[in-house]
Amino acid sequence: MNWYLSKIVFQIICGEGGHSPQFDEQLRLVSGHSKEEAFLKAQDLGKKEEDTFYNAKDQLVRWQFVNVCELYQISELIDGAELYSRIEERDSAEAYIQTVNQKAENIYFTQTHQLLKLA
Repeated sequence: MNWYLSKIVFQIICGEGGHSPQFDEQLRLVSGHSKEEAFLKAQDLGKKEEDTFYNAKDQLVRWQFVNVCELYQISELIDGAELYSRIEERDSAEAYIQTVNQKAENIYFTQTHQLLKLA
């Protein structure tokens, strides 16, 4: 059995969708005997986790599965191994660095980020 890091993408549609397009990109670990099996398992996860609910403004919100757009085999778990990388291009370096530092502070000093405990 092999482990794979998959990127599952959902489109978030609120009301009639007259807003800026929103997408949620989730990195998920999946196991499989082959790349094809892991890919199909990641797609199945995405389809199963589609959701529809009403927000506080009583608008219908849909999380619609788009697809699996990346899949990487993890050959072995090594402390400090790079699992994923993405280059960001922003208009303001200072604003981006401030955002990263604020997120780091929230992780370190608050209870908002907990370890994932999946059943």
